[in-house]
Amino acid sequence: MSSTPLLDIENLSCRLGSVDILDGVSLHLKQGEFISVLGPSGAGKSTLFRLLTGSVAKSNGSVRMNGQQLSAAGRPFAFMPQRDALMPWRRLIDNAALGPEISGMPRREARRQIEPLLAEFGLSGFENSWPHELSGGMRQRAALLRTVVQQRPILLLDEPFGALDALTRLKMQRFLEALSARRDLSVILITHDVREAVLLSDRIYVFSPRPARIALEIEVGLPRPRTEPGKHQAEIIAIENRILATLFEGDAEP
Repeated sequence: MSSTPLLDIENLSCRLGSVDILDGVSLHLKQGEFISVLGPSGAGKSTLFRLLTGSVAKSNGSVRMNGQQLSAAGRPFAFMPQRDALMPWRRLIDNAALGPEISGMPRREARRQIEPLLAEFGLSGFENSWPHELSGGMRQRAALLRTVVQQRPILLLDEPFGALDALTRLKMQRFLEALSARRDLSVILITHDVREAVLLSDRIYVFSPRPARIALEIEVGLPRPRTEPGKHQAEIIAIENRILATLFEGDAEP
């Protein structure tokens, strides 16, 4: 992993209408690193993603990619929202191929690009299934495949497992941990789940209540895999307690 940040956010502020959302947020992401952003509801976590993808404008600060100021064109992010957002009129393979199609690739070529990846994502044999025929976990794997296949340098995951039941969520966490390591993915995850952040992340940023500042930056530093039952429990609990103490100091809920 390079010591030079792939993404470098410095003193980022955002005001929407009369409300200050972010106030001098600084964070960075290295190539192949997995970071999480935690914080109270309404603190501005999703606004951070909206700033990065260009749907809202910053009030102050800088965002650099490989040392260069991020421009409005060619943003290097693939975004996965909380809900899978699969289109009900598209079969699984055509949902997964949506990103390449939007970039101008013919559907037939996009399908050829997706087909070799179906087994890796546990979706072989379901390529022609409709979204309503898939389980919750399969829908999320299809949405994650749709995100990864865009081949953007950075994945932005906004609570992607928040709507899943506890067991399916744990399975998806284990899948994402293995996928991230195997593909050397660079990921920013927004989550309200402290345990999820510790299991998946190399580093964690904790936001204060709005207007958000960085209340805590913590390096996890535990060996992987972490999502195996019983692994590193004492160390995980210690990190969780430190995060929770920071959240409660701000009179916030995660």
